[in-house]
Amino acid sequence: MRRLFFLLLLLLASPTFAAGLLDNRPSATLGAASLGNSADFLPVHEAFKLSLVQADAQSIKLRFVATEGYYLYRHRFQFRTEPADIALGTPNIPKGEAKHDEFFGDVEVYHGVLDIELPRPANDPRPFTLLVGYQGCADKGLCYPPETERLSIDGAGGPAGATPASSEQGWNWQSLLLFFLAGVGLTFTPCVLPMLPILSGVVLRGQVGGWRGLSLSLAYVLPMAVSFAVLGALMGVFGASLNLQARLQSAWVLVPFALFFVLFALAMFGLFDIKLPQALSNRLNSVANRTKGGSLVGAAVLGVLSSLLVSPCVSAPLAGALLYISASGDALGGALKLFALGLGMGAPLLVVATGGAAWLPKSGPWMNTVKNAIGVLLLGLAIGLLSRVLPGPVTLLLVGLLAAGVALFLGALEFVVKAPRQRLAQLLGLALLFYALACWYGALNGQGDPLRPLPSPAIASTAGTQANQADAWQTITTPAALDAALAQAKAASQPVLLDWYADWCISCKVIEREVLDAPQVQAQLAGFKLLRFDITDSNAEQRTLLDRYQLFGPPALLFFAANGSEITADRVIGEVNAVEFADHLARVRRDLGL
Repeated sequence: MRRLFFLLLLLLASPTFAAGLLDNRPSATLGAASLGNSADFLPVHEAFKLSLVQADAQSIKLRFVATEGYYLYRHRFQFRTEPADIALGTPNIPKGEAKHDEFFGDVEVYHGVLDIELPRPANDPRPFTLLVGYQGCADKGLCYPPETERLSIDGAGGPAGATPASSEQGWNWQSLLLFFLAGVGLTFTPCVLPMLPILSGVVLRGQVGGWRGLSLSLAYVLPMAVSFAVLGALMGVFGASLNLQARLQSAWVLVPFALFFVLFALAMFGLFDIKLPQALSNRLNSVANRTKGGSLVGAAVLGVLSSLLVSPCVSAPLAGALLYISASGDALGGALKLFALGLGMGAPLLVVATGGAAWLPKSGPWMNTVKNAIGVLLLGLAIGLLSRVLPGPVTLLLVGLLAAGVALFLGALEFVVKAPRQRLAQLLGLALLFYALACWYGALNGQGDPLRPLPSPAIASTAGTQANQADAWQTITTPAALDAALAQAKAASQPVLLDWYADWCISCKVIEREVLDAPQVQAQLAGFKLLRFDITDSNAEQRTLLDRYQLFGPPALLFFAANGSEITADRVIGEVNAVEFADHLARVRRDLGL
């Protein structure tokens, strides 16, 4: 019974594991609604890091690194020079992630690392300043105003004053914990767990318990984890040098990578084994057999060899993790993640070394489910990779197919008498089956977001009502006009709702059409003076206003009391849905006594 719950847990956890590689939404229209403040978002120069990689006599190479959860628009890149008579060639920008947005049409976006090459003019050694214009957004629904950075290029072809290139992708304790737990999970597979008593006998030589047992086990586990970390760092460097994150936009690259994950999944399902060549495996085994256990040096050597002699149960997910790290281009993050994986694989040995062998579960058929669960995880990663080149509805169909397969494994359609625990598993399987049906229904209706598979209900409104709603908002574009409007509302003792808007902000359009025009929200707007600050031009004057209110960009909804002071605790930053905003408005109205 435990195997069924573990399989369901792995299916639900798989999006978290793949977030860094697979989160490729082009706009917050696909994101979950959120109420928050500016602390939920990074400043623009932390969200998007620009560095000058090289500048020689022929070309200039720039590198953008978008932090996880943020993306850049291809059509917003601009490159100018000072003096203006230094003409650069056509920028060589890799193809981005092609997405269709209902407001902006077809757009291309970039997550992670992006390298851009600019040809330099021939026979022009003059130094100049390169002005790089770009714009990006956060997946949570915040759009940053267009940004321009200045880079000094010297006349000798060297990067004067350039910042060093960075392949930083970002890692956090959640991802390290997930890799650690994955390592623990790999230990409880049918070809690893039965070897634990043998391994403990070789490494510990009966020295169980106390400081000696702990030190021997650590001498084995730490070198094994370091070996994994070296693999992760090498794959991170390999991915950064080839810039796989930028190259993983073509079907010619994504499809083979996805097939690798499918093959690894089939290996976990037992169709075949993945292992080292027989000659290399025999040589490593002979070295391991000659190594003396029971000593710190011997345990360390065994740990290094164990990282090379991975079993078929471990090699498939390990290879998948290496592919994942190589695509991220993050050497440090890759090393830390695989180090955590190695620590997780060694954790049960530490339990044995400290005399806690009785705490470990016994071998049994349930371990096959661990393998199957890892296979499901790898299939989820394959679907996530293919989502970059497949239409959204097709991706949703595949997600539904995977969910339906797990539902059948849980016995959703087995109508026989079962034990109470089996019935609970069947109930969970039925829930997954309903989710699969929702995915298929949403795909047939043009949806593409697995988190919101069903189409949103249409908002019924007449043309006359829409005109009245538009007339209710006063649009202003300058700080002086905003100050005047707020002063007028204060004189009339009227609270204010201020909407920050821009034409280049997709989430702003979503909020305008699907939130502020929603009937339940319209019913709560009575009594407010409705102001809309249009920051489309993003000029210096408008940017000073962003600094005054400590905002990074639109969308943002700010409330002002009748005395003219802002109610900062009630700010809404980023995208929000109509139901949440209606509830938020009702709470604000109660606080204001409306």
